[in-house]
Order: sequence, then C-alpha cells, then structure tokens
Amino acid sequence: MSATGQRILVAEDEAPLRDFISRNLRVRGYTVFEASNGLEALALWETESPHLLILDIMMPRLDGLEVCRRIRERSTAPIIVLTALDAESDKVAALDLGADDYLTKPFGVEELLARVRASLRRSTWVSQAPAPGVRTFGSLSIDLEGHVVRRDGDEIRLTPTEFALLAQLVIHAGKVVTHRQLLQRVWGEEYGGEAEYLRVYMGRLRRKIEEDAANPRHLLTEPGVGYRFIP
Repeated sequence: MSATGQRILVAEDEAPLRDFISRNLRVRGYTVFEASNGLEALALWETESPHLLILDIMMPRLDGLEVCRRIRERSTAPIIVLTALDAESDKVAALDLGADDYLTKPFGVEELLARVRASLRRSTWVSQAPAPGVRTFGSLSIDLEGHVVRRDGDEIRLTPTEFALLAQLVIHAGKVVTHRQLLQRVWGEEYGGEAEYLRVYMGRLRRKIEEDAANPRHLLTEPGVGYRFIP
C-alpha cells in the first residue's frame, strides 16, 4: 500500500508538535487525522479506522497508556508512543500495553518517518519462510503463510509485530537468533540496541502461546545472546 492510501491518527496535546508531525506526514502523501486529547483519539479511531496511531503518553482527559490499552483490546494496528519520559520503566509500560514502538522527545523528522515506515511495513509483513504452511508443535500450530496461530484448536490473536517475531524464531527453530538479528528482521535495519523491546514482546508471546509462561517450553532465552524456538 502506498502512502497515499494510508491513514494516520496523530494524538498529541501540544499543538506545535502535533502540527509539525501532521505537516510532515501530509507532505509525504499520508492522510492525517488529529486529536488533542485521549477521548478525541478514541472517537477518531472508531470513525476513521487509521492504519497507524502516533500517541503521546501525557494527554488530558484520558492518558495515552489507557488509550493504548483500549485500542489494543480490539485492534492489532501499529501504535507508536511519544514520550518525554526517558525512564525505561515508562517505555516498558507502553510496550507491555501493546505499543509497537516509541519515540522519546525531542526527535527529528527523519527518525519519526523511519519509525512510521517500519511500523506500517510490519503491519503488512509477509513471511519469507522457506517452507510456508502450517507447522505443528504439540498443541500449538503456526500457519506461517496465513498468519494464524492456534493452541488446542483455538485461535490466538497476535499483533503483526508479535507474529513477525514468532515467525522469525519458528523459521530458525532449534537455532539461537541473536537480539540484533531479531530487532533488525522484525523492527527494521535501523534497530539493534533496543533490548527492552524483545524482553517485553517475548513476555507477551509466552503469555499467549505457552501453557505455562513462567516455564516456557518453546520460547527459550539464551542469556546475553538471544532467543531460541524449541519445537
């Protein structure tokens, strides 16, 4: 899908920053909707069905974390969180609620645009598995071509980012995939040092697909190196 067909919702209460983001997106062909508070963001999300949400954490009427939580309950569309908070705990909280990426203020336009392109690319991600089709591991089945995961026959809803991460591990089942390899293959080539992304997303995947997330059978950590999928 070209930029001219993609709709982006920008939810930011600081008018100058909201205008800066919106102008730079519009000039590149995106259709942009603007919200100045959390309730307005939810309303526009319902009426306009954007392909991507750029969401400030600190907003009036309803904060960005709550907006993120509510949207993620019913949508897998990508969410980029904007934050002036540089504490890792705040970033992890946003990721754990379903955000796909975050930007710490201040940021440059090229960094913003790169994150937007990467998020939209992941939302239409197509598996490059050498042998597409359904793979079964005990009660777990993973359709790499159809992007469907089931456990005991029940479908498990994954976001595009979650599925992309799982697919990379399944494609290389039994082998260690390093942190950098996972970040660059799933988030994009400009990533590589965001270890907290992987910690949070692996936790989310384990809660969704493992029978016992505290004692995972399939998604194993290789300390200091990466992760491994055990069939």
